[in-house]
Amino acid sequence: MTVTHPVGAEEVAIRSGPPSPPPDRPSATDRWTRLTRPLPALLLVGLLTAGWQLMAETSGSALIPGLGEIADNLAEITVSGALWENVQVTLVRVGLGFAVAFVVSVAAGIAMGRSAWLRRFLEPAVLIGLATPGLVKALLCVIWFGVSLLNPILTVALAAAPALTINVAQGVRAVDPALGEMAHIYRFDALTRLRYVWIPAIVPDLFTGARLGIAMAWKVIVLVEIFGLADGVGYQLNLEFSQHNVAGVLAWTIAFALVMAIIEYGLLQTAERRAVRWRRVAAR
Repeated sequence: MTVTHPVGAEEVAIRSGPPSPPPDRPSATDRWTRLTRPLPALLLVGLLTAGWQLMAETSGSALIPGLGEIADNLAEITVSGALWENVQVTLVRVGLGFAVAFVVSVAAGIAMGRSAWLRRFLEPAVLIGLATPGLVKALLCVIWFGVSLLNPILTVALAAAPALTINVAQGVRAVDPALGEMAHIYRFDALTRLRYVWIPAIVPDLFTGARLGIAMAWKVIVLVEIFGLADGVGYQLNLEFSQHNVAGVLAWTIAFALVMAIIEYGLLQTAERRAVRWRRVAAR
């Protein structure tokens, strides 16, 4: 007769080794990586700042103001409320224009990725849009639409759409054909395919195109506000330039760059990490 005895929890733990941490809990290495991730960028900013101050002190030129003078101008526009007022106006214009570009580019990019005929039909227009300088787009929209809200919206859309369209089309072409066959077998309608098949599959390309499109949008919106509008960051830059205030121009430029950095690192990268989280989980 065989005699057995129950196995205790301690014995099971000893045999199986120490319990592994939950897969969703970040390890100490991951936490340290997250904490030190901004250090290279901060180091670059520090070096550029120190280099500028050294150049300002050695040159002694009014065209190269020191950090103190720039900081005074930045504090002045912040305290007066002009900074947030004009940045908000510019952000609204960029947001509306990019929303238009996003809708058009996703539709056109998916169409180009799915149909060779449509790709050959739309590709010349996309390439022309990429090759046309932002200054030309800004000037034409100012001439055609004047100071209306349609002017900056269309300019931003024309600037952001080409890069976004190309990335979406490339992402769609790289999608596994089995996904399309599955959608056809289950008879998904167009909206269901877009929501559950194409958009999740092209998320990395979508964010890459969005970064390029927003970068183009920042450039042209400043030009539009300089040439044809009476408010916004571009208008304030032009105003400081007309008064030969180099420190004021640099103060508005730094403020605008900080806003762009917040959008890139605080919004876009965070949204991208959350959007592709399912890919990392599936790869485990």
